[in-house]
Amino acid sequence: MMKRIIQVLVSMTLLYALYTGYSIWTFGEGNQDASADAAVVLGAAQWNGKPSPIFEGRLKQGIELYKEGHVKYLVLTGGKSKDAASSEAVVGKQYAIENGVDEEDILYENRSLVTEENLMNAKDVSEKKEIDTFLLVSDQFHLKRAVAMAENQGMSVKGVPTQYSAYKSFETKVPFFFKEWGYWMGRHVTKLLIL
Repeated sequence: MMKRIIQVLVSMTLLYALYTGYSIWTFGEGNQDASADAAVVLGAAQWNGKPSPIFEGRLKQGIELYKEGHVKYLVLTGGKSKDAASSEAVVGKQYAIENGVDEEDILYENRSLVTEENLMNAKDVSEKKEIDTFLLVSDQFHLKRAVAMAENQGMSVKGVPTQYSAYKSFETKVPFFFKEWGYWMGRHVTKLLIL
């Protein structure tokens, strides 16, 4: 009897892990045509005043959403690391302006260093413009966790994966996927243990 219970539990855990992996791999597909008040572009590194390839990929998607009329505003996020000359958000703002976004349509927060802070601060700056709905732009494997964090902040949000991701090759995609999958599974295991 005990052996049967263990087999069922192992099977259920395996199925849940596979389902979770699939949902992370495909999260946000089909949302490129969604509309909202603003697109929140999650920060990534900046290199000497230029967006890193990861950040640039996210910015390109946000700018595309703006130019196609899916959003009225861009909300750029990301603070400044210890030795950086500028914050990610300020670098992102300059990049967006250079690529045709009106400065008055750009909001930014430049204090955050992690995703949860990105979202809290993005929500704060958006409230001043009475922005209520958001498209959240990031790399696909990061989106499920980021959207969950945004929803925990009370944000009305849909995830839009960047089509310009720097994670293109199998060698770059797989480690990133497993990192995010590990975060997601760990989060749920922790919740179960607390219960």
